Amino acid sequence: MTLGPLMADVDGLELTDEDRELLRHPAVGGVILFARNYASAEQVAALVDDVHRLRHPHLLVAVDQEGGRVQRLRDEFTHLPPLACLGRIHETDSDRARHLARVSGWLMASELRAVGIDLSFAPVLDLDYGVSAIIGNRALHKRPEVVADLALAYQAGMHDAGMEATGKHFPGHGAVAADSHVALPVDERRFEDMALWDMVPFRRMIDAGLAAIMMAHVVYSDVDDKPASFSHYWITDVLRGQLGFNGAVFSDDLSMEGAACIGDFSARARTALEAGCDMVLVCNNRKQAGCVAESLGDYRNPIAHTRMMRMHGRKPTTLRSLHQDPRWAQAVAAVKCYEESPELDLDIGDVE
Repeated sequence: MTLGPLMADVDGLELTDEDRELLRHPAVGGVILFARNYASAEQVAALVDDVHRLRHPHLLVAVDQEGGRVQRLRDEFTHLPPLACLGRIHETDSDRARHLARVSGWLMASELRAVGIDLSFAPVLDLDYGVSAIIGNRALHKRPEVVADLALAYQAGMHDAGMEATGKHFPGHGAVAADSHVALPVDERRFEDMALWDMVPFRRMIDAGLAAIMMAHVVYSDVDDKPASFSHYWITDVLRGQLGFNGAVFSDDLSMEGAACIGDFSARARTALEAGCDMVLVCNNRKQAGCVAESLGDYRNPIAHTRMMRMHGRKPTTLRSLHQDPRWAQAVAAVKCYEESPELDLDIGDVE
């Protein structure tokens, strides 16, 4: 069975019969976890194992584990400061910042791989223009060359741990104040300006072998009237054509208000896939996830399947083995040097 184009979520700490029925549907290719799916490392490892056992090749299991406000798994996992801390360090000591970025990427990915999770939707490649509250300190920096520098190191750390990186949110979410969870942001800047700024980190990461990109639910009105997640222009012409990206393309969550302008959930899924997405996400809405699965039927895209197979995690381990690795203790000590600030514990219902 191939990996289908839908990533859905599950209700609780273990799979229900309803979960199993949905996840066995041929249109499904992955599962995203949220804080409600986590009680302990042992429990979430068992949940992931149950998901993996349902299908062959196994369904992708993903989570948002950026750090800071967006870290779904907390107890028994290292607290990860927001990525903006790395950018602040870079301003005075770029070598140290790159080292910490690589260590942070390795630590995040290693702990997730130790419970079987295949991927985290990270790192954020948006620029911090100081106007987007939903991006804010999730962004590494305001300057594209600094974001690229640190993201490349972060990706290298993830690779060391056996996890591919997913850059987000293409072509850039940082210059709009509206939050695409609850509104449809419109970015009126010229394409040329975005190419010189927002797209630079994506271009650098693509040149370094980035495996996946998540699209933005933002309209860039200078070039298209559709949000980028549903735009053939942005995905096929620019991302695939101009930037030469051959990896996996994820939509952002189709349950977000930024996707509503496309129509019902089935229309959103079809439009995103026709535009060039390889996998679409439907989070926190079981009824609509089921409707999307049924509407897609036995949808097949062999190229998308190949791209998604690359996202399976490598280097399997356990938390016990990881904690016995001296690199883990060194990494935990290293991230404690970050400057921390009070965080909101967000469990917003999308993949960010």
